[in-house]
Amino acid sequence: MNKINRREALAVFAATGVAAISPVSSIAQATQTAVAPAFSGKHQPTPLPFDPTKLSGISERLIRSHHENNYTGAVRALNVVENRLAAMMNDKDLPAYIYGDLKRQELVRTGSVVLHERYFANLGGNGKADGTALNIIKQNWGSYEAWEAEFKRVGNSLAGGSGWTIFGYNFHTKQYHTYWAADHSTSAAFSIPLLVLDMYEHAYQIDHGAAAAKYVDAFMTNVNWEEVNRRVESLGQAKLV
Repeated sequence: MNKINRREALAVFAATGVAAISPVSSIAQATQTAVAPAFSGKHQPTPLPFDPTKLSGISERLIRSHHENNYTGAVRALNVVENRLAAMMNDKDLPAYIYGDLKRQELVRTGSVVLHERYFANLGGNGKADGTALNIIKQNWGSYEAWEAEFKRVGNSLAGGSGWTIFGYNFHTKQYHTYWAADHSTSAAFSIPLLVLDMYEHAYQIDHGAAAAKYVDAFMTNVNWEEVNRRVESLGQAKLV
């Protein structure tokens, strides 16, 4: 690869927004080295998979604000973090705690992107559980009503704060559970989300103010159980018990 001068290096990294925090030596090194896929910073927002005007009890205004500001903002933030990491990885003099702060941001932003995408994808349905997911719920909770009561209780426990309620499967314990998650980085280890409820205030405040329980009720009437069924069935036949 042809060598580049200092001015060219600064121009390249100014375009990606990383020059301000990166030593010139690191910029030159990162510019001359192909960026690893882990730090590509090329994530793109996923469009809403449903018509936001047709939800029950959740307004189009709320959904569009949530998707365009909170979720898309998380995607952009993750790209910025990855660009910063790419610029810093070859700086041998960088203190570990500085790099560690960025790695924490990578964890948080990744969790936000993944959970938001799962959240929006499991909306847009009629809220009527059926199929494989319903059978799993009955086998593990005794009845749909018992499962729904617990799921909503966990959601309401996060009211006024922030976090996620996640119906998931844990590959280590080989069990289905409804998990409580305080933020984007506290999902249960080795588990996969099957149904995701966003309990951050931005998910309901526009429509319901502080009445989070009304939002939880509305969410349940809009669950896309076809999507939940696809997720359950993707676990494989061995997990459908």
